[in-house]
Amino acid sequence: MAAGATIHTFTVNLADVDRGVYEELSLRVARHPSETAAFMLTRVLAYCLEFEEGIAFSEGISTTEEPAVLVRDLTGTILAWIEIGAPDAARLHFGSAQAERTAVYTHRDPAKVSAPWAGKRIHRADEITLYSFDPGFVEDAARVLERRNTMTVSITERHLYLDLNGTSVESDVHAQPVA
Repeated sequence: MAAGATIHTFTVNLADVDRGVYEELSLRVARHPSETAAFMLTRVLAYCLEFEEGIAFSEGISTTEEPAVLVRDLTGTILAWIEIGAPDAARLHFGSAQAERTAVYTHRDPAKVSAPWAGKRIHRADEITLYSFDPGFVEDAARVLERRNTMTVSITERHLYLDLNGTSVESDVHAQPVA
């Protein structure tokens, strides 16, 4: 955990109808002082949307050899490399070479996030998916974040319904290939 990080807890009731995943999660998330609330919430949403056995948050922003969220099998092999925000092409190239599957989740405009990747060398770029949400969705939800959070996440037909600390918002989960 980074020095000066603020710990946020999330009690999550996850119902991903699309994948048949129904879980109750208890998450402790360290928010680095340089990390925005929207970025942290995007990390938590990515964790929920990608939830499977072996998923974990990395050690934090200062860890350059790992993404924000990753999935490992029992042998330690990285199955999924999940970046948050707007990683550069070199980081995507590295991550895609390390894992069986790579994804990016962003709370920003996906066209602006992916524009710098054009023409850059990215390993298996055609297999990487960039996920985004409706404009303003993450920012609206981030306004009600507290140190202790209660969250219900429901996904059906790639539409996300989020209840965070009594405030409800919803968004489509948009997916586009990187290449």
